[in-house]
Amino acid sequence: MSKGPDKKIEDMTVDELTAELKRLKDNFCDLEDMHSFTFGRTSVHIGATTAQNMQEEYEAECKLHNDQLAALEALLKKKSAE
Repeated sequence: MSKGPDKKIEDMTVDELTAELKRLKDNFCDLEDMHSFTFGRTSVHIGATTAQNMQEEYEAECKLHNDQLAALEALLKKKSAE
């Protein structure tokens, strides 16, 4: 059963939560890889303001991903215990 576009995480099954958790972790790894590549492994010149904005965006995305991961893990733990 796939997750519908309007399905809340509270209504997901354990299998759906597990799949969503894996998807979010994969997305987070991609985000980290892209950030690392942009700031550590390229010789592309970007201005200081652009770099600062990119860093702030990255940190905001990381916080959002971490919050989502924590919520999913907590709900998954709760549902698994039921």
